[in-house]
Amino acid sequence: VQQISGMLMELFQRARLEKPGQVDPRATEFTLSLLAAMYDRSGKGYIKTRSAAAALIALSGDTLLAKYRAFFQFYAVPGGKAALITRGALRSLLTDLNQIPAIVGESCTLSCVEIAIHSCFHGVPNSAIVEEKFLSWLRSEPAVLLWLPTCYRLSATEMVSHQARCR
Repeated sequence: VQQISGMLMELFQRARLEKPGQVDPRATEFTLSLLAAMYDRSGKGYIKTRSAAAALIALSGDTLLAKYRAFFQFYAVPGGKAALITRGALRSLLTDLNQIPAIVGESCTLSCVEIAIHSCFHGVPNSAIVEEKFLSWLRSEPAVLLWLPTCYRLSATEMVSHQARCR
């Protein structure tokens, strides 16, 4: 938790420099509190860095494709010429990401995760998949992660304004 706190301080300090006045002075405290609620429910003071990174990526303002690629980079394992996502790595990713809706009472059962893994690896003879297959599966909006593109679309429309007037 201390390491993550330090990284968050640095992250938000940079954000304050890039966007003065747009970053809450308590952003580090709030974010760390959210991460602890999601990934350190026992209060031991330990959060996996990869889990925290997955949550920060998911909650970032980046595009869906950029988020999906970042998930792949954090969870993939080296596999010869290209990095690969294994079933175990996908299970870890989905479990980590499902802590986000779980914090607001929208949890998913372990069977949802297993169904998602099965659908991702459907027709794949190997125990791991390449990035393109992973991205293709995510673009199909699997039910277990449907909240992610929905939240993205909502945030993307916040800044849209139409030049229409109501009567």
